[in-house]
Amino acid sequence: MRKRINIKRFTFFLWVGLAFLLMGVVSNHVDHRDTFLKRELDDLWRVIYVTIVNYAFFEITLPLLSWRKFFASFFRLLVYFLLYSLGLCLWESIGIALSIYTSFATTTSQTKEITEQMTYSMGSVFFFGIIRHVYNYIKLKRSAQQLRIEKQQAELSYLKSQTNPHFLFNTLNNIYSLARDKSDLAPESILRLSKMLRYMLYETGGAFIAIEQELKIISDYIALERLRYDESLRVNFNTDIEDMRQALPPLLLIPLVENAFKHGVSETRNHPYVDIHLSVNKRQLSFFVKNSTEDIPGDEKVRENIGLSNLRRQLELQYTDYSLELQHVGREFQAILKINLASHV
Repeated sequence: MRKRINIKRFTFFLWVGLAFLLMGVVSNHVDHRDTFLKRELDDLWRVIYVTIVNYAFFEITLPLLSWRKFFASFFRLLVYFLLYSLGLCLWESIGIALSIYTSFATTTSQTKEITEQMTYSMGSVFFFGIIRHVYNYIKLKRSAQQLRIEKQQAELSYLKSQTNPHFLFNTLNNIYSLARDKSDLAPESILRLSKMLRYMLYETGGAFIAIEQELKIISDYIALERLRYDESLRVNFNTDIEDMRQALPPLLLIPLVENAFKHGVSETRNHPYVDIHLSVNKRQLSFFVKNSTEDIPGDEKVRENIGLSNLRRQLELQYTDYSLELQHVGREFQAILKINLASHV
């Protein structure tokens, strides 16, 4: 028996027993003020008994009941029926012998006394059972919520682990093209990549970073991409941010910028361009990325690469109020991201 007692659960039953005792306090204070203290001592003596019996019933015996073991289950229920009736009478007799319990019975009928004890005992069973059910429901709901949060965090970490290698892979491809052409800009591109790697290793480990840090990595990435193109590439990057210290998940915006260069500018033959505008005012973030691209048939839908699909899933996991629109009209691709930063989950 001792090995099967759960201390936390037993403590919970003690608190429920205290609540059950307080109900008796209120009742006795209203109906029996002249014998209030003696009746409260009686209630305390009985509550000790019903708390132990209810704990044993709900936490030890009830999980063992089964229709497959009908006779054994029936025998266990019969035992508790006797404990709740005759057992409580015996417990009160022990209290009387120890001068702890005072009997206020006005009848000598043993049957009626047992009936009264059964009424009290069954009342305790319903009280303990209902409180236990509510407690277990709340506990289960919290556990499910915690499991959901842990699952989302694991998925978010996985998405980030996908995004970073994907981002580095594309950047290394850019440097490879410069090295293949024996460009004098290859050393500078490697230097910029090392700065970005340092940032990704040491600055993006937390859940949030300041917007000014996110802007820095975007600026470094744009500068790295510029090395691949001549003066024909036009890049316009402007911001309107009321507070540079506002928090943002790291590398959240870079997939849209990366997409503009890899799937837009790199496929544009004449007059490539990228227009980027970021505004953050009153916790409302708006990020517009517009770039040149090749024309596609009008009935073809916008296909989301791994960077964009991961971004959309990250937004689902991190914010409740956001929108991401992708439009491909003619020779222009436009991404519009809007986030209510206050809606972070």
